[in-house]
Amino acid sequence: MLNRFLPLLVLSALGLSACTEAPAPKADAPAPIVQGHQLRFAAGHPQLALLTLSAAAPARAMTVELPAKLVWNEERTQRIYPAFAGRVMAIKADVGQKVLSGAPLALLASPDFGQAQSETAKAEADERLMNKALQRQRELFEAGIVARKELEQAEAEAERARAEVERARARTRLYGSGSGVNQQLALSASIGGVVVERNLNPGQEVRPELAGPGVPALFVVTDPSSLWLQIDARESEVGTVRPGATFELTIAALAGQKFEGRVINASDFIDPQTRTIKIRALVANPQRLLKAEMLATARFERLFDSGVVVPASAVLLHGAGHSVFVQTRPGEFEPRAVELAYLGPKEVVVSSGLQAGEQVVSDNALLLARQFRQAQNQAQAVTGSAPGATKTEAPGKSDTGAAQK
Repeated sequence: MLNRFLPLLVLSALGLSACTEAPAPKADAPAPIVQGHQLRFAAGHPQLALLTLSAAAPARAMTVELPAKLVWNEERTQRIYPAFAGRVMAIKADVGQKVLSGAPLALLASPDFGQAQSETAKAEADERLMNKALQRQRELFEAGIVARKELEQAEAEAERARAEVERARARTRLYGSGSGVNQQLALSASIGGVVVERNLNPGQEVRPELAGPGVPALFVVTDPSSLWLQIDARESEVGTVRPGATFELTIAALAGQKFEGRVINASDFIDPQTRTIKIRALVANPQRLLKAEMLATARFERLFDSGVVVPASAVLLHGAGHSVFVQTRPGEFEPRAVELAYLGPKEVVVSSGLQAGEQVVSDNALLLARQFRQAQNQAQAVTGSAPGATKTEAPGKSDTGAAQK
């Protein structure tokens, strides 16, 4: 009985073994090779699907984005420091309050200012005495009792007393009332605006010698209807951000809103630390939406008469130069040195080394550079010499995208 089913069992076992047999391994794609100064991939190589190509386009008007910061318009801002030592007796204005020109912001009890008031009062008393003495000398001169010399001397003394009164009055009037001696020093602004900063408290002792660079003012009054914008421009943007140029301003905190500004001043030197040029611009702020110390982005329009535009990710940095990978034919790429006229975060303008219409690798260019270097090393190991030495060197280990510069 067993002998009758033995052939069937053998055939079943053979069928099961055939079904579970592992498939034959697929052949690996051939590695790219270097021929001359080009890297060549076999047709249908899977790595070609990872490379994105972009055509070099003729240069056009581009938007240049520069970081900026809003600050107070110093032509409409006043920082108030104490002219005399004293103690804060009363505070008349606070942050956010509108004030008129000459309105008191705070009152100080100041013995030093009281001494200035006393000097004014003494000068006024001396003037009255000199005027009376001058009147007597004139009467005596008309009566022929005194000589003209004595009259002229009295006139000179009266003139000196009058000048001293004017000086003393001007000093006390500059810081407060010049009438009487009350030692009340009023802190006030000579411009109208809004109090944006207050750095004193009731009873606080203030001294003029403590004021100076790095020390906050007691009050800061400004007109916030216009602000200054500080822009850090790159060396390549000297011609774009010249005085008189207009730009568009955007604020991250005010999404969807745009503002306009105008460059009013540009520095004549480059900051050695940041390698940037300091630009000052004026921005209108009638609705007071903009605040000082806000970070912003200034967008300028820049025109290019020549050159081509490619994505910034296509440009590689090696040493002090730049290069791109150009597709000469399908599956064939060559590194090419280029010179840049403008380097932006998203796009760059190539001034030489690339023609309009040529295809450059815009994505995974670093991966292609690594493949090129590996293929060169393999070819060198086989031949014992560098293959196809040319003027342009292949990107090395220091390759980075131009956007990361």
